[in-house]
Amino acid sequence: MFVSPYQKLGGLVWIPRMLGKIRLQTRGQLPADYLPYMGLGFDRRCVRFLGVDYGALVGRVAAGGTDEEILEGCFATGRRPTESEIHVWNEYMIKRG
Repeated sequence: MFVSPYQKLGGLVWIPRMLGKIRLQTRGQLPADYLPYMGLGFDRRCVRFLGVDYGALVGRVAAGGTDEEILEGCFATGRRPTESEIHVWNEYMIKRG
């Protein structure tokens, strides 16, 4: 049902999982225990890292498109992390998760 938190998109872990949870939520298929935590925890860290608004991201995911297109949109409206920042992000998330 859920994407692994270690799967990468654009070299970044967590993003595919977050986008998958958002998709499930917009279809009404996300288990109820996840709902109070949407946009919090690692999701919040992720959108802050990308410099995007979580609510805007939810709207973008609901509008459709591939994960790659959505991530490119995040880079365009927020920020595109450097290779070094991606490495630090991944190491942090893997150790925390």
